[in-house]
Amino acid sequence: MLAFFDFPADHWGHLRTTNPIESVFATVRHRTVRTKGALSQKTAKLMVFTLIQAASKKWLRLNGRNQLPKVIGGIKFNDGVEVNFDAESRAA
Repeated sequence: MLAFFDFPADHWGHLRTTNPIESVFATVRHRTVRTKGALSQKTAKLMVFTLIQAASKKWLRLNGRNQLPKVIGGIKFNDGVEVNFDAESRAA
């Protein structure tokens, strides 16, 4: 849970829940159970792809998406604020 604060504050609303992911997988699980083995491997992959593609149209854009390259690049955040190591080393 403490790793939550290592991301930009703009991203916190998206990190709090996994409901969108769980919702997509619940839909896929529901559809595959209903077919009861009537799918080949190829048609199952096609069905899963189609369901996920349809669900992705309803997803929201990430708040603070301009900060995503910083997160990927390994920039550190403390309590949602970018940590500038140069300023910290000068203050010490």
